[in-house]
Amino acid sequence: MGTILRDMRHVQWHELRHAQGSASQVPGLLSRIAWGDSESAEDALSDLGRWIATMSVFDATVATVPFLWELAAMETVKDRAGVLGLLGTILAHGHAHHPEWTRGAHLAVLAGRTTAERLAGDEDPAVRAAADELLGALGGHVCETCPPR
Repeated sequence: MGTILRDMRHVQWHELRHAQGSASQVPGLLSRIAWGDSESAEDALSDLGRWIATMSVFDATVATVPFLWELAAMETVKDRAGVLGLLGTILAHGHAHHPEWTRGAHLAVLAGRTTAERLAGDEDPAVRAAADELLGALGGHVCETCPPR
C-alpha cells in the first residue's frame, strides 16, 4: 500500500457492519478501486455501493467515506466520477434505526466539500460533472439527523 489508503490499517473493519454483514472485505474493495484495472475497479465500486449506501448507511459507511474522498482526488483512480456519485448516494441515504450512522456518514461526506470544489475544475469532464452534482447536493443537504449548518 502506498500513500493513498495507508490509514485503512488503523480501522477495525472486522468490528464494523455493512448491508451484507462484516465490513472486513471493505479494504480489499477500496484497494481494487484505487489500483485495479477499469473492470475490476468498476466491479469493486458497484459492490461497495451495494454494501454501504444503496438502501441504508452503516457504521462501515462512516469509516469508508474519508477513503472515498482520497480516491476521488487521485488522478490514477479509474472511475473518480463513480466515486463522487457514491458519495452523493451516501448523502442521500440514512439508517432508520441508527441515526448516529446517518449523521456520521453525512458529516463525513460534507467534510469533503473543498475536494469537491477542486474537482469541479478537473480536466476530466465526467469528474467535473459529478463534482458539480455533488456540490449541489452538499449545498442543499438538509436532514433531521444532521445538525443545522
